[in-house]
Amino acid sequence: MIKLLLGADFLMIITFLLRFNRLPPQSPLFYSRLWGEDQLADIWLIFLLPVFLNLLFFLNNYLFKKIYSDNEFIKNIFYYLNIFLILSFTLIFIKIIFLVS
Repeated sequence: MIKLLLGADFLMIITFLLRFNRLPPQSPLFYSRLWGEDQLADIWLIFLLPVFLNLLFFLNNYLFKKIYSDNEFIKNIFYYLNIFLILSFTLIFIKIIFLVS
């Protein structure tokens, strides 16, 4: 599972580096806000997505090992939740990069 996380991190970094020259100084990150200037943030804030991804992944693993280590059903829930987090955060990151560049 950690290999999938590292692969996703690597993919996000490579995507950012390949599109860096075409990126505007600000990108829309805050989609919950009203349309316009309120949605814009500096481009470096896009790295909050991989940071949150890694934080949630390791928090899930910690909680599982600390509290639910003997329950097979909960183990499967955490496993599929981590896969969902990795795929969704990676796709969101790549989609934002390709939309603004």
